[in-house]
Amino acid sequence: MMGPGDQPGDQPGDQPGDQPGDHSVADGRAGAIAGARAAALRRPPRMALQDVPMAVPFDRLPDYQDMERMQRAAAMIGVQNPFFRVHDGLAAARSQIAGREVMNFASYDYCGLNADPRVAEAAKAAIDAYGTSPSGSRLVAGCRPIHEALETALAQHYGAAAALTFVSGHSTNVSTIGHLMGEGDLILYDALCHNSIQVGMKLSGAARRAFAHNDMAALEALLIENRGRYRHALIATEGLFSMDGDVPPLAALIGLKRRFGCWLMVDEAHALGCVGAGGVGSFAVEGIDRGEVDVWMGTLSKTLAATGGYIAGSSALIDLLRGHASGFVYSVALAPALAAAALMALQVLGREPERAARLQDNAALFLAEARAAGLDTGTSGPFGVVPVMVGDTLVAAKLSEQLLDRGVNVMPVMFPAVPMRAARLRFFLSALHSAEDIRVTVALTAEILRDLRQSGFGTAIPPALLGL
Repeated sequence: MMGPGDQPGDQPGDQPGDQPGDHSVADGRAGAIAGARAAALRRPPRMALQDVPMAVPFDRLPDYQDMERMQRAAAMIGVQNPFFRVHDGLAAARSQIAGREVMNFASYDYCGLNADPRVAEAAKAAIDAYGTSPSGSRLVAGCRPIHEALETALAQHYGAAAALTFVSGHSTNVSTIGHLMGEGDLILYDALCHNSIQVGMKLSGAARRAFAHNDMAALEALLIENRGRYRHALIATEGLFSMDGDVPPLAALIGLKRRFGCWLMVDEAHALGCVGAGGVGSFAVEGIDRGEVDVWMGTLSKTLAATGGYIAGSSALIDLLRGHASGFVYSVALAPALAAAALMALQVLGREPERAARLQDNAALFLAEARAAGLDTGTSGPFGVVPVMVGDTLVAAKLSEQLLDRGVNVMPVMFPAVPMRAARLRFFLSALHSAEDIRVTVALTAEILRDLRQSGFGTAIPPALLGL
């Protein structure tokens, strides 16, 4: 656990025990460094200087070269890079891109709170009260009342004893899983879990086993085969799967975690605001007891119109993370303005359940229109995320490009974010979209996709591509 003086970015001499004028500690450290340097110089060199390898330029790294090949291939067949589009102003149900208004299906503003004046005023008031930055980690620079108010509200939402906020949603998963689990432990995770869960698992050093998406028989078989060989076990899933738009069978997961003595972690990043009556989250689908989930995780960057992440659970879990989770201990605190915005958004969500109802109605309309038009929406439900399955990566990118030309902004999702031949357009619905927005968008998507397929786009490989 860190001491009160420890903070990311400290210089080597700035350790918790160092005080100005504490020469004995500094002299001892200097002597140790000098001794290590002298010992290294006395050792015979293991290789001649001329044999020392040169640092590889970054443009020769395999990932960079793969990216370059993909960009050249796309250019040869006339596909523009669909990513990093610049929005000139607020990106809500409508946005401005390149000076032109478009219908926007590429933002997480599920319940339309990003531009709500109450949320904006709460953020501005927090800046007036606390400034724009917390200026350090909470261990060092201290807490602000708004941090504790947000955490209390999040804990109450999940029926938990306590909650903890992090500056990043991605690092919330990485830090939590990376600290709770280690060598000798086992993590079982849905094959479609988010990158942040998978990175946390890798860093933890725990054994990892993936089960087929929402396949409880496959998970049970893995538990029977593996559980007895490991100390702790964690089952990880998502409350609303961000690429496929469906929900997990939480009641069945709870049954398995009880039977095999596991912890259950549910990532609610996309579920809050989208799933259940009033958008309360995935626990409402089957009416489960919220206390049956050991680790509730979520993000502040979607329905809650801010940035950051959180964990809700038992007091012991939160105390453990407050003292040891690297993404909390060694990172700056959440900006007060973001904490205030998220708290107000959560309060509005609770007071105005009709926002989530409008979102769910819009999602249901999109699904009905899409299926009537012959579009494949996979296993998605009437929530906030609806994929249109395309398959071919180049077709998905071209479809996104041509939709933008026709006034619709939506992003393609391609390998490695999804499996090969599973490219798709991912539509994020909002309570602010109109029924006309949805009908026009679905009709345009079906029309353009049909034309691309009929033209053979993406199936005939230009000879020049064979040499890449």
